[in-house]
Amino acid sequence: MKENYLLILFYSLSGSVKNLAHAIADGAEQESIKVKIRTVPKVSANTEIIDNPLPKDGEVYCSKEDIENCAGLALGSPTRFGSMASSLKYFLDSTGDLWSANKLENKPGIAFTSTGSMHGGQEITLFNIITFMLHHGMIVKGVPYSINQLSKTKSGGTPYGPSHVYSYNESADLTTEEYEIAVKSGIQIAKLIKKLNA
Repeated sequence: MKENYLLILFYSLSGSVKNLAHAIADGAEQESIKVKIRTVPKVSANTEIIDNPLPKDGEVYCSKEDIENCAGLALGSPTRFGSMASSLKYFLDSTGDLWSANKLENKPGIAFTSTGSMHGGQEITLFNIITFMLHHGMIVKGVPYSINQLSKTKSGGTPYGPSHVYSYNESADLTTEEYEIAVKSGIQIAKLIKKLNA
Protein backbone atom coordinates (compact mmCIF):
# COMPACT_ATOMS: atom_id res chain seq x y z
CA MET A 1 0.00 0.00 0.00
CA LYS A 2 1.40 3.41 -1.01
CA GLU A 3 2.06 5.65 1.97
CA ASN A 4 2.49 9.38 1.96
CA TYR A 5 6.23 9.60 2.52
CA LEU A 6 9.26 10.61 0.52
CA LEU A 7 11.94 7.94 0.54
CA ILE A 8 15.43 9.43 0.34
CA LEU A 9 17.69 6.55 -0.60
CA PHE A 10 21.41 7.12 -0.97
CA TYR A 11 24.89 5.69 -0.72
CA SER A 12 27.66 7.89 0.65
CA LEU A 13 31.27 7.25 1.53
CA SER A 14 32.75 10.70 2.24
CA GLY A 15 29.52 12.24 3.57
CA SER A 16 28.79 14.56 0.63
CA VAL A 17 25.81 12.59 -0.71
CA LYS A 18 24.54 12.08 2.84
CA ASN A 19 24.59 15.87 3.34
CA LEU A 20 22.59 16.34 0.13
CA ALA A 21 20.09 13.70 1.31
CA HIS A 22 19.53 15.53 4.58
CA ALA A 23 19.18 18.89 2.80
CA ILE A 24 16.50 17.39 0.54
CA ALA A 25 14.80 16.08 3.70
CA ASP A 26 14.94 19.59 5.22
CA GLY A 27 13.02 20.90 2.23
CA ALA A 28 10.42 18.12 2.11
CA GLU A 29 9.73 18.47 5.83
CA GLN A 30 8.99 22.18 5.31
CA GLU A 31 6.02 20.95 3.27
CA SER A 32 4.93 18.62 6.10
CA ILE A 33 5.74 15.48 4.11
CA LYS A 34 6.96 12.50 6.10
CA VAL A 35 10.50 11.54 5.13
CA LYS A 36 12.30 8.21 5.42
CA ILE A 37 16.07 8.40 4.95
CA ARG A 38 17.68 5.09 4.03
CA THR A 39 21.04 3.85 2.80
CA VAL A 40 22.46 0.61 1.44
CA PRO A 41 25.34 -1.54 2.68
CA LYS A 42 28.76 -1.29 1.11
CA VAL A 43 29.33 -4.07 -1.39
CA SER A 44 31.87 -6.46 0.03
CA ALA A 45 34.94 -7.69 -1.82
CA ASN A 46 33.92 -11.05 -0.39
CA THR A 47 31.17 -11.95 -2.87
CA GLU A 48 29.17 -14.26 -0.58
CA ILE A 49 29.12 -12.31 2.67
CA ILE A 50 27.90 -8.76 3.18
CA ASP A 51 30.27 -6.68 5.29
CA ASN A 52 28.38 -5.29 8.28
CA PRO A 53 24.88 -6.75 7.74
CA LEU A 54 23.52 -4.06 10.08
CA PRO A 55 24.62 -0.42 10.18
CA LYS A 56 26.55 0.46 13.34
CA ASP A 57 25.07 3.96 13.35
CA GLY A 58 23.44 6.49 11.06
CA GLU A 59 20.74 5.68 8.55
CA VAL A 60 18.92 2.35 8.44
CA TYR A 61 19.43 0.07 5.43
CA CYS A 62 16.68 0.26 2.84
CA SER A 63 14.26 -2.60 2.28
CA LYS A 64 12.32 -3.24 -0.90
CA GLU A 65 9.17 -2.53 1.12
CA ASP A 66 10.50 0.99 1.83
CA ILE A 67 10.86 1.68 -1.88
CA GLU A 68 7.64 -0.08 -2.89
CA ASN A 69 5.47 1.80 -0.40
CA CYS A 70 6.85 5.31 -0.84
CA ALA A 71 4.93 8.13 -2.49
CA GLY A 72 8.10 9.58 -4.03
CA LEU A 73 11.79 8.76 -4.29
CA ALA A 74 14.95 10.85 -4.03
CA LEU A 75 17.84 8.70 -5.15
CA GLY A 76 21.49 9.67 -4.68
CA SER A 77 24.96 8.29 -5.22
CA PRO A 78 28.51 9.53 -5.54
CA THR A 79 29.95 9.37 -9.03
CA ARG A 80 32.09 6.37 -9.88
CA PHE A 81 33.57 7.01 -13.34
CA GLY A 82 30.32 8.48 -14.66
CA SER A 83 28.02 5.96 -13.02
CA MET A 84 26.40 5.36 -9.66
CA ALA A 85 28.36 3.52 -6.98
CA SER A 86 28.19 -0.28 -7.12
CA SER A 87 26.63 -0.49 -3.65
CA LEU A 88 23.54 1.45 -4.75
CA LYS A 89 23.44 -0.31 -8.12
CA TYR A 90 23.54 -3.69 -6.37
CA PHE A 91 20.42 -2.79 -4.38
CA LEU A 92 18.60 -1.27 -7.35
CA ASP A 93 19.38 -4.34 -9.45
CA SER A 94 17.30 -6.35 -6.95
CA THR A 95 14.12 -4.41 -7.79
CA GLY A 96 13.17 -6.41 -10.88
CA ASP A 97 10.10 -7.77 -9.12
CA LEU A 98 8.93 -4.21 -8.38
CA TRP A 99 9.54 -3.31 -12.04
CA SER A 100 7.58 -6.30 -13.37
CA ALA A 101 4.65 -5.44 -11.11
CA ASN A 102 4.81 -1.69 -11.97
CA LYS A 103 5.14 -0.79 -8.27
CA LEU A 104 6.99 2.50 -8.87
CA GLU A 105 4.97 3.62 -11.88
CA ASN A 106 3.81 7.26 -11.72
CA LYS A 107 5.72 8.00 -8.51
CA PRO A 108 7.80 11.20 -8.66
CA GLY A 109 11.55 10.97 -8.35
CA ILE A 110 14.63 13.15 -8.20
CA ALA A 111 18.31 12.22 -8.55
CA PHE A 112 21.29 13.71 -6.71
CA THR A 113 25.04 13.14 -6.73
CA SER A 114 28.49 14.32 -5.71
CA THR A 115 31.86 14.29 -7.45
CA GLY A 116 35.38 14.81 -6.21
CA SER A 117 36.09 17.41 -8.87
CA MET A 118 34.33 19.78 -11.24
CA HIS A 119 33.27 18.02 -14.44
CA GLY A 120 33.80 14.71 -12.64
CA GLY A 121 30.81 13.00 -14.24
CA GLN A 122 27.88 14.52 -12.34
CA GLU A 123 25.50 14.83 -15.25
CA ILE A 124 26.08 11.35 -16.63
CA THR A 125 25.68 9.88 -13.12
CA LEU A 126 22.40 11.75 -12.70
CA PHE A 127 21.25 10.41 -16.08
CA ASN A 128 22.31 6.95 -14.93
CA ILE A 129 20.05 7.27 -11.87
CA ILE A 130 17.25 8.85 -13.93
CA THR A 131 17.43 5.91 -16.38
CA PHE A 132 16.57 3.57 -13.49
CA MET A 133 13.56 5.77 -12.69
CA LEU A 134 12.38 5.88 -16.30
CA HIS A 135 12.56 2.09 -16.61
CA HIS A 136 10.28 1.89 -13.56
CA GLY A 137 7.82 4.33 -15.14
CA MET A 138 8.48 7.07 -12.61
CA ILE A 139 7.88 10.80 -13.09
CA VAL A 140 11.31 12.45 -13.10
CA LYS A 141 11.61 15.94 -11.61
CA GLY A 142 14.61 18.10 -12.43
CA VAL A 143 15.84 21.37 -10.95
CA PRO A 144 14.13 24.30 -12.69
CA TYR A 145 15.86 27.64 -13.15
CA SER A 146 13.20 29.21 -10.93
CA ILE A 147 15.55 27.98 -8.19
CA ASN A 148 17.79 30.99 -8.64
CA GLN A 149 20.81 29.44 -6.90
CA LEU A 150 21.15 27.24 -9.99
CA SER A 151 22.30 30.32 -11.93
CA LYS A 152 24.64 31.47 -9.15
CA THR A 153 26.44 28.28 -8.11
CA LYS A 154 30.18 28.00 -8.75
CA SER A 155 30.28 24.38 -7.61
CA GLY A 156 27.46 21.81 -7.57
CA GLY A 157 23.88 22.03 -8.78
CA THR A 158 22.52 21.02 -12.18
CA PRO A 159 19.16 21.10 -13.98
CA TYR A 160 19.19 17.29 -13.71
CA GLY A 161 19.42 17.16 -9.92
CA PRO A 162 21.12 18.60 -6.84
CA SER A 163 24.85 17.95 -6.61
CA HIS A 164 28.04 18.72 -4.72
CA VAL A 165 31.64 19.24 -5.83
CA TYR A 166 34.04 18.10 -3.10
CA SER A 167 37.13 19.85 -4.49
CA TYR A 168 35.45 23.28 -4.49
CA ASN A 169 35.90 23.66 -0.73
CA GLU A 170 37.85 20.42 -0.06
CA SER A 171 34.98 19.32 2.15
CA ALA A 172 31.84 17.21 2.25
CA ASP A 173 30.10 20.34 3.56
CA LEU A 174 27.67 21.82 1.06
CA THR A 175 28.11 25.36 -0.19
CA THR A 176 25.22 27.74 0.44
CA GLU A 177 24.03 27.34 -3.16
CA GLU A 178 24.34 23.53 -3.11
CA TYR A 179 22.35 23.38 0.12
CA GLU A 180 19.62 25.71 -1.14
CA ILE A 181 19.27 23.81 -4.43
CA ALA A 182 18.86 20.55 -2.49
CA VAL A 183 16.39 22.07 0.00
CA LYS A 184 14.29 23.63 -2.75
CA SER A 185 14.34 20.35 -4.68
CA GLY A 186 12.99 18.68 -1.54
CA ILE A 187 10.24 21.29 -1.34
CA GLN A 188 9.34 20.79 -5.00
CA ILE A 189 9.12 16.99 -4.87
CA ALA A 190 7.06 17.23 -1.66
CA LYS A 191 4.62 19.59 -3.38
CA LEU A 192 4.42 17.21 -6.34
CA ILE A 193 3.71 14.26 -4.04
CA LYS A 194 0.88 16.21 -2.38
CA LYS A 195 -0.51 17.27 -5.76
CA LEU A 196 -0.48 13.71 -7.11
CA ASN A 197 -2.05 12.35 -3.94
CA ALA A 198 -4.75 15.03 -3.71
